[in-house]
Amino acid sequence: MMNSIARRGLVGLRSRAPSGVVGSPRLSSCSYFHTSSPLSGLPQMHGTTIVCVRKKGQVCMMGDGMVSMGNMTVKPNAKKIRVITSKNANEDSDGDATTTTLVGFAGSTADAFTLLERLEGKLDEYPGQLARSSVELAKGWRTDKYLRRLEASLIVADSKISLELTGNGDVLESHDGILGIGSGSAFAIAAARALMEIEDLSAEDVAKKAMKIASEMCVYTNDNFLVETLEAAEEESKEEDTSDDKKEE
Repeated sequence: MMNSIARRGLVGLRSRAPSGVVGSPRLSSCSYFHTSSPLSGLPQMHGTTIVCVRKKGQVCMMGDGMVSMGNMTVKPNAKKIRVITSKNANEDSDGDATTTTLVGFAGSTADAFTLLERLEGKLDEYPGQLARSSVELAKGWRTDKYLRRLEASLIVADSKISLELTGNGDVLESHDGILGIGSGSAFAIAAARALMEIEDLSAEDVAKKAMKIASEMCVYTNDNFLVETLEAAEEESKEEDTSDDKKEE
């Protein structure tokens, strides 16, 4: 009888062990499954690498297909890049490429699609104005009580501009034509910046090589890539104008 009472007392003490103490069941069950850094307010986005490269009149967005849950691969061929066409695209007789927008997302799938729907609405409201649509989306992201809790990041690109919409609701434009999000983005961005100096490589070539390196270094990124490209006609015209000005001087 005394042994059973003592045993129950020991079990009760063990279950009431405070968090942070060695032997605490709360610590031992949670410490190996955390998804966020203690120094960051945003969760780490595992299972995704998206990179966008803009070079020589071409825009290329590429992403892997891995979806992971903890240490398990759920799906190897998910589509994390979408193509948005604004409503007035069918009315344009010339079929202007500026009405087409590439969107890559990282983070929670449900949250990413929620933002994707919001972005489509903004593009319908401001057709052909990706920067303004992104800023309006970011405003709602930061002020709306529901959107502020979304755990996702987006890369959006059209023929004019490439932007990153962060989890804080910020809108960032790349200074070198390279953007990346996800767990392997640091590897992909570093590789792409090194490859940009090679003149013979197109934007798609740079993106493919960068994603290949990221898939070899990031355990949450596979080599099942999805590629989408756009032409950036205005960038080519700007380069031609600057070259003509130099010749005249």
